[in-house]
Amino acid sequence: MMPYQEDGREWCTKCEGDRNLEQNQINQNNEHYVALRAEAAREGDLMAQCYRQGHEAYQQGQRALAKQLSEKGSGHKRKMERLNVEASAWIFRENNLVSKPGEVDLHGLYVKEAVMYAEDAIEKAQSRGDLEMRLLVGKGLHSDGQVAKIKPALEELMKRRSLPADVDPDNTGLLIVRLR
Repeated sequence: MMPYQEDGREWCTKCEGDRNLEQNQINQNNEHYVALRAEAAREGDLMAQCYRQGHEAYQQGQRALAKQLSEKGSGHKRKMERLNVEASAWIFRENNLVSKPGEVDLHGLYVKEAVMYAEDAIEKAQSRGDLEMRLLVGKGLHSDGQVAKIKPALEELMKRRSLPADVDPDNTGLLIVRLR
């Protein structure tokens, strides 16, 4: 028998999951989010260009120019990191507005960001005394080559923290972590 909502309608977990997935896609295509990631990528390209030119200048004996280019590259790196922090905070907040307790949605994050948010969520869940946490990591369908990147990184994190974690048998994009 299907559980019921307060208004008497049947509660459909699959329907809710579909709505969440649809909202994730909307969030990942949000103009603000896309602009932040694009600007961060542009700053990353400028950083790499400055570092490459600085290396060439150094090899040509132009030490002062090399230092100037290195400092300019470092400025682009700081901007790139700030933009990525802003983008990751935005997508994380938006994707988790309606998350259930003990559930964290990591869609739209880079691997390093997902690991950071997962670590924070695990610490909070453990301090609350939660027994289990559900990490929505995705299946990698939107990653380069459609290969999951977040799930293997989080599985490795769970091994390092000695936390048993299993992939949900009904959803390979969901990692269930036992917090003991």
